[in-house]
Amino acid sequence: MLNLRALRRPSHDPAEIGERVTVLLPVRNEADRVAPGLASLLDQIRVPDLEILVIDDGSTDGTAEVVRQTAAGDPRVRLIEAGEPTAGWLGKPHACATGAQAATGSVLVFVDADVRFAPHALAAAVDLLRTSQLQLVSPYPRQLTVSAGERLVQPLLQWSWLTTLPLNLAERSPKPSLSAANGQFLVVDADAYRNSGGHSAQSVRGAVLEDIALLRAVKAAGGKGGVVDGTQLAVCRMYGDWPQLSNGYAKSLWSAFGSKAGAGAVVAGLGVVYLVPPVAALTGSLTGLSGYLAGVLGRYLVAERTGGRSLPDAFAHPASIAVFGWLVARSVNARSRGQLTWRGRPIGAAVVDPTGPAQGR
Repeated sequence: MLNLRALRRPSHDPAEIGERVTVLLPVRNEADRVAPGLASLLDQIRVPDLEILVIDDGSTDGTAEVVRQTAAGDPRVRLIEAGEPTAGWLGKPHACATGAQAATGSVLVFVDADVRFAPHALAAAVDLLRTSQLQLVSPYPRQLTVSAGERLVQPLLQWSWLTTLPLNLAERSPKPSLSAANGQFLVVDADAYRNSGGHSAQSVRGAVLEDIALLRAVKAAGGKGGVVDGTQLAVCRMYGDWPQLSNGYAKSLWSAFGSKAGAGAVVAGLGVVYLVPPVAALTGSLTGLSGYLAGVLGRYLVAERTGGRSLPDAFAHPASIAVFGWLVARSVNARSRGQLTWRGRPIGAAVVDPTGPAQGR
């Protein structure tokens, strides 16, 4: 509840931005969903000096042609070929670094292809970056959920950092464990980005959760920043079905807690706090019932603030935690067996930051 009060909200009526803004959109085989997001970027208002760099990360499905058709010759859009990442790099950080080298804006905005933006989104996000005197802000988009699996798992994204991370302290603290960001929509001062090494930094270039790694790099270089409320600025449906969702989390959850022991400790802790009480409540324990309802209340309040489904979904919070624990175990197991791939590339050389839990996409 304290975090919901502290969460920064961008302006609904931002002033016109008087500096050059560069949007960087890395894409890999996104032909079926890049057009709406790119179109929404082209419809931005109050950003008169806008540059949009679409970085094609080796797509083989005609993504580049869809980008050209959607841009329709708009001079603000430029398509860049990233090429194959070299040893020590993962594809997305490599594509982002390639785009950043060509960027000319004083503000860099990293976005994903599956995000749709409100017309004032960029102006509001840049305005918040400047008025808050932060070097990085990550407006967390409203997460769209349709299937039962999505409704169980996706709300945990915002719930996790709103429940566990003291936001006011996290913005100012250089501690790596006090970091949350989302690569779906991430806004950073260009000088701060370059001073930190950006996506080329050793700790970022091979990170599966490159958004968290980038924020940590900016903080290590003396910057400040973190998540803000992006509910009214952007929406995103990350996964269309259960196989996509489970595979998506499998590629990243193994790296979110620093080690197998860290992952086990987090899952065990969540089980004690959110699974034991409802089980006790079933035996007639009033203490267990109180604990269960406290968890439901937290989930409900987060959903109400972030545009998610609050009821009846909040009552299924223990089931969400149980599914999350299974996803973590699946990810750790697949990692140990060397079975992880993403977008047709193996995940084998990525780095793990052992400095603490991370909350990102």
